[in-house]
Amino acid sequence: MNKFVGKLTITEAIVWIFLSLVLLFTILPIVFMLVASFMDSKQILAMPFSWIPSKEYFTSSDRTFFTNFIKAILGNNNNAIFFRTLFNSLVVAITVSLTTVFLASLCGYGLAKFKFKGNHFIFMAIMATMMIPFEAIMIPLYMVTSSLNMMNSYRGLIIPFLVSAFGVFQMRQYLLTFPSEFLDASRVDGLGEFNIYARIVLPNCTPVIATLGILSFRNQWDNLLWPLLVSQKETMKTIPLYITKFSEEKQTDEGAMMACALLASIPMFLLFGFLSKYFLGGAAVFESRKG
Repeated sequence: MNKFVGKLTITEAIVWIFLSLVLLFTILPIVFMLVASFMDSKQILAMPFSWIPSKEYFTSSDRTFFTNFIKAILGNNNNAIFFRTLFNSLVVAITVSLTTVFLASLCGYGLAKFKFKGNHFIFMAIMATMMIPFEAIMIPLYMVTSSLNMMNSYRGLIIPFLVSAFGVFQMRQYLLTFPSEFLDASRVDGLGEFNIYARIVLPNCTPVIATLGILSFRNQWDNLLWPLLVSQKETMKTIPLYITKFSEEKQTDEGAMMACALLASIPMFLLFGFLSKYFLGGAAVFESRKG
């Protein structure tokens, strides 16, 4: 018995060490970004890297505590376009998240709870689109967007991502085990199908909806490739494009770039903080139902 307890303790210690290392490697880039946002380029590029900003940075007459953040907001041209790009990213990410949740849940509900000819074929066809990398359809999608005069517009940034195949899969798998008796009882009471969806199904899908919403928001918030193609005007650029501008200069200001990246990360941290309870619950329920 003592040997078993000893082995179990050693196993637990190994697991804790492994998880601690994973946590360390996960948060290390975030800590680096936070620390570097208060340094100048010379300190950031110094080897070995110092995790504590030197006193010279704060005692210099031409720098203040928030110098990098001021540069990040004003931009390379001092035009303060940061707030416009932040607004653009919020509009795109929020709109895509809402449409993805609505359309994916509606489609997933139909595929999970309605039996009709071709149900399985339609589901497999939707899943097959997940196997196609975005780079393979990027140029044709760009040509369609250009021909429809959607360049440099919110339509061009939003419409190609209105619905997600993964979202349909996630909602369908979640709704497969939703009790059909509730739906049948609602039909007996005279509720229409859309009312059943809106008043019965959606309120009971909060965890998976929060999970899908967070993932959709993050995907669009971090999207760099597509806005790079369709947004040539400064007023239609998004946060990822704004951050890359700092690396395009002849003398890159790494400190301002880190400050900009930190500011751009705040909305994601806030969103996850508000919805983390539902996000973690949705992920756990989804894994259990998938298994």
